Amino acid sequence: MPAIVAPVSSVRPAGYSAAQIALHWIMAAMVLFQVVMGENIGPAWKAFREGTTPAEADLFAANVHVAIGMGVFALAVIRLFLRVTHGAPPLPSGQSRLQTAIAHAVHGVLYLVILAMPVSGGAAWFGGVELAGTIHHFAKPVIVIAVALHVAGALVQHFVKKTDVLTRMLRPERSAA
Repeated sequence: MPAIVAPVSSVRPAGYSAAQIALHWIMAAMVLFQVVMGENIGPAWKAFREGTTPAEADLFAANVHVAIGMGVFALAVIRLFLRVTHGAPPLPSGQSRLQTAIAHAVHGVLYLVILAMPVSGGAAWFGGVELAGTIHHFAKPVIVIAVALHVAGALVQHFVKKTDVLTRMLRPERSAA
């Protein structure tokens, strides 16, 4: 199965760059925050839909959610650029076709949702598009499941299969810039 985003160079790096690793963990923290605290935007959203003024604390929580969502989108674009220009290390050898398909599918869903959630949230918040808000709301379980599968896969690779999949997201490739 081909990679989701092929690098510009045909040479695949042995590991991730420091920038790729930093973006991965910063975005992980931001997405976790959004999932845990995302419901705090609800009261402000409801107030605006009803034509009333939201409470100051609700508006603050909503603005934090929106700002972090915009940050996630910006970092995702940078991360995709780095993936295209730097590439990603190959999957471990000896994986079955099913394991490879699952790995590509989970990564594809993560990239899709990490890009789509800020777009749908922004369309709802700034454009008042209720359908976008509904899509944004119902995409939350998708990202939770995708992240859980991603973490489970990394842990299985590390503890069961004894590969370097997890450690290469902790240490930058030596020759990477």
